[in-house]
Amino acid sequence: MIKGVVAIVGRANVGKSTIFNRIVGERISIVEDVPGVTRDRIYANASWLTREFRLIDTGGIERDDLSFSQQIKMQAEIAIEEADVILFVVNAREGITTDDMFVARMLQKSKKPIILAVNKVDNDTLRDHIYDFYNLGVGDPIAVSGSHGIGIGDILDEMIHLLPNHEDEHSEDEIRFSIIGRPNVGKSSLTNAVLGQERVIVSDIEGTTRDAIDTSFEKDGQKYSVIDTAGMRKKGKVYESIEKYSILRALSAIEKSDVVLVVIDADRGIVEQDKHVAGYAHEAGKGVIIVVNKWDLVDKNDKTMKKMEDQIREQLKYLDYAPIVFTSAKEKKRVHLLFPLIQEVYANNHKRVSTSVLNDVLIDAQAMNPTTTFNGGRLKIFYANQVSVCPPTFVLFANDPQYLHFSYKRYLENRLRDAFGFEGTPIHIICRKRD
Repeated sequence: MIKGVVAIVGRANVGKSTIFNRIVGERISIVEDVPGVTRDRIYANASWLTREFRLIDTGGIERDDLSFSQQIKMQAEIAIEEADVILFVVNAREGITTDDMFVARMLQKSKKPIILAVNKVDNDTLRDHIYDFYNLGVGDPIAVSGSHGIGIGDILDEMIHLLPNHEDEHSEDEIRFSIIGRPNVGKSSLTNAVLGQERVIVSDIEGTTRDAIDTSFEKDGQKYSVIDTAGMRKKGKVYESIEKYSILRALSAIEKSDVVLVVIDADRGIVEQDKHVAGYAHEAGKGVIIVVNKWDLVDKNDKTMKKMEDQIREQLKYLDYAPIVFTSAKEKKRVHLLFPLIQEVYANNHKRVSTSVLNDVLIDAQAMNPTTTFNGGRLKIFYANQVSVCPPTFVLFANDPQYLHFSYKRYLENRLRDAFGFEGTPIHIICRKRD
């Protein structure tokens, strides 16, 4: 589980993106030897010593008042506000600049823990100069080389030491669900309808909800916590830095949730961004319910709902396990159907299957549809067991995992769903070679 956020900040062209890519282990940020290439915050999950955290890369902070630089500065300020720990990157080859001093003063005001990384230290001569950076007044300088990986372990150790150890304080009998979707699909209206009160500001203007709002309540004896998130926009279509920042909070909301309600605008139908939004929940392994909102705006006949369901199943094939509910949050119609579904999906996401029954189902599945030759061999499954929940995860012990064709893996998943339900939750199947 993600515990903590680290923001990488500094002036332009000090190697922030190179360090970011080195930590997350892949080339996500664009790296180019031109100041200001990284304009938007980039974020990814990272881990070190079994501790998972979220890492934010930011554009360079500069003092000039040009509009472009001001936007980068604003984004960095927002990232700093959200972060638990700040990694301040400077350039050993250029020494302390006035922009470095400006950033240092800005970080001191944040009152956040700061790690000072002196980047581009590629030789002993430069290493001797890192002590000059004590003059920034933000702590002990650590010599690193993002391009060569030198010192990255040292700053990661320091990150883990400084990240807070937040314990999950929610009660075990409380079901947490988040409401996500692109802007203006009616998430805030749905939140108000669920709560039965005007808890969240509702507006026709896209992007009204900026923060993730967490509200606990009780219904029919069951405790819930609902998280309304700001609308997620496609990267190229997001212009306000605050809205870009809202995606980070939406990802955090998904991380905290047991069940995710993916809201789609019935009047507009599915657009490409809906697929991206839903993908966040699917990849996180959460229980998912697809909510088609604004159903009151659609001209309907007896075939309209079925046609919409078919369209959703076609466009969101990876969510074929997710139930679909048609609602009108504005008129509070069919909203009551969500609660029994949330409970069912939550239970399925936490469901455990006995090993004996699981293996009986898999034996029957292989008898009905034997494996075929693939990658030079034929898969033979000896036994299986369930190793975890949220989502339900099964390990198949076989003669050789490379013989498992993806279509047969899909077939086994369908057999498990037929036997045990699992509506609303993804299933993970892992194939390992028996020792």
